[in-house]
Amino acid sequence: MSLQVHTRQPVRAALAAYIGTTVEFYDFYTYATAAALVLGEIFFPSTNHFVSTLASFATFAVGFIARPLSGAVFGHWGDKLGRKKMLILTMFLMGVATTGIGLLPSYASVGVMAPVMLIILRIVQGIAVGGEWGGAVLMSSEHAPKGRKTLFASFPQMGSPTGLLLSLISFRLVTSLSHEDFIAWGWRLPFLASFVLLIIGMVIRSGVNESPEFERMKEVNGRVKAPVSEVIRSHWVPILFAAAATTIGSAGFFFTNTFMISYVTTYLKMPKSVILDCLFIITIIQLVSQPFSAMLSERFGEARFLTWAALISILTPYPMFVLVNTQNPVLIVIGIAVAVVVLSAVYAVIAGFMSAAFPTHLRYSGISIAYQLCATVAGGTTPLIGTMLAQRYQGQWLPLAMFFSALSVVSLIGIVGLARYQARADQADAPTDGAPQAL
Repeated sequence: MSLQVHTRQPVRAALAAYIGTTVEFYDFYTYATAAALVLGEIFFPSTNHFVSTLASFATFAVGFIARPLSGAVFGHWGDKLGRKKMLILTMFLMGVATTGIGLLPSYASVGVMAPVMLIILRIVQGIAVGGEWGGAVLMSSEHAPKGRKTLFASFPQMGSPTGLLLSLISFRLVTSLSHEDFIAWGWRLPFLASFVLLIIGMVIRSGVNESPEFERMKEVNGRVKAPVSEVIRSHWVPILFAAAATTIGSAGFFFTNTFMISYVTTYLKMPKSVILDCLFIITIIQLVSQPFSAMLSERFGEARFLTWAALISILTPYPMFVLVNTQNPVLIVIGIAVAVVVLSAVYAVIAGFMSAAFPTHLRYSGISIAYQLCATVAGGTTPLIGTMLAQRYQGQWLPLAMFFSALSVVSLIGIVGLARYQARADQADAPTDGAPQAL
């Protein structure tokens, strides 16, 4: 390999991880947005809008059930066969599942088979995302120049807001149709667009070399026989702390970008287009802020930065709901943006922070299990819990704000615990490849 190609690989790997996760999260957020707007009416028709919405969010949660097992399976093979092969497979699965959802018949056409097929494809989506995140983070961070792992690990994290932007744009376009056309065929177009993104993403990912750290590990130590069982046996404590640490970064997005759509349109009676426009602006702010968060954390220390971000995140939902309930679009943007910038600071930095807690030969398995465990327990259930709280305490936003704060507290506990665990491991000369800064 020439020196020029070698020096370009870190940037190419980071961009490929960013674009790949953009495609994956576009697909995932497309389902989330559709679940809040239309899937209940199409696949779970009912005279009670609350029942339809709850059923729709239940299928959203189903996609998370497969994620821990998927993370373990892809982590196993990613630590044995390499990161690149797994990432190409996960992208293919996600693209096929999302396109398939856009082709499904409605409940009115085929009855109960419609929601059954929807749930099956939703599970495939969950399998794909379960294996995607860990591999994308590692392909980017393990190609990174010395001292820049946190920044490079944040590139895949930017795929989340970019994917959300694309999803919001697509739904903003189709919601401009008449309600009849939107219900009849318009909602399908964002799902069908996934096929085009799939082709683009596959081409880009195919041009990136395998992780150099993985290649060196193979040469020196060979492949571990059972990475999943080994990482659970020897690193279960950092897995639990890492899962807790990612809570607000994962569940918080589904609170502000999925549940909030339902909350604003159902309980504040605002038009769909208004909240989608607000979230579009907020997501641009998030996309710009995330790399700055990663760079700040490299300067001040990941653990210290994450601790302060989690502490501030505990406070942000209260002004957020005060401003959202004014129903003024400008104030809605300000209120949600403050919460999103803070929680996305955690999201941007947490990938590199938790990766350093696991040795190379177990890293894909370790971070995938931790992240997907959190996504299943907190991410998938957040819109459901939010919907039930909003229904139970109609006209009151304080229980919702307290729920958001509780998610932030769980992250704070995980961040502090992971940092202290890693500090003790360093003092005992534990065989890890890198360490987050201790508190």
